[in-house]
Amino acid sequence: MPIPQYSLLSYASQAPSQRSAAIVNEAKRAGRQTAFLSHSHKDAELAKGVQGFLQAQGWDVYIDWEDTTMPDTPDRRTAQRIQERIFELDWFFFLATDNSMKSRWCPWEIGYADGKKPLNSILILKTIDNYGNYYGNEYLQLYRYVSATTVGGYAAYEAAQQEGGIFLKDMRR
Repeated sequence: MPIPQYSLLSYASQAPSQRSAAIVNEAKRAGRQTAFLSHSHKDAELAKGVQGFLQAQGWDVYIDWEDTTMPDTPDRRTAQRIQERIFELDWFFFLATDNSMKSRWCPWEIGYADGKKPLNSILILKTIDNYGNYYGNEYLQLYRYVSATTVGGYAAYEAAQQEGGIFLKDMRR
């Protein structure tokens, strides 16, 4: 079952106010879960909601536009910094929305993650918008995905499976 976008937005107020680059650096030092969030910048509010949602599940989440070391205008340094973060953080989450599916950067990011990370550390956040439009199809079906469970909570499932998921809060590296 895709995650309703309105549900993710409800977590936006729970997202940390501190810059995510500092958050994930501290999390790595403390041995906590870290994740890179691939998303469209057009979904900034939704990304903050995802950050709060994942924090509630035990992850500290990096959002590139919160990183003060990023150039103001995307260039080669932007790509290098994104590559570094994707590689060094534990998990890669892809926020599947209409905007991310049309983005130029998001498919590039998941392609890079696919070549650099173990496949079981790539998770798709399939979403559904207020109009019933579902996002997370096509090539994203190659990867594990996050879904609401029938018993409450959220779990990661193997691609194309609907049973036997692992609760997000229980996933550890």
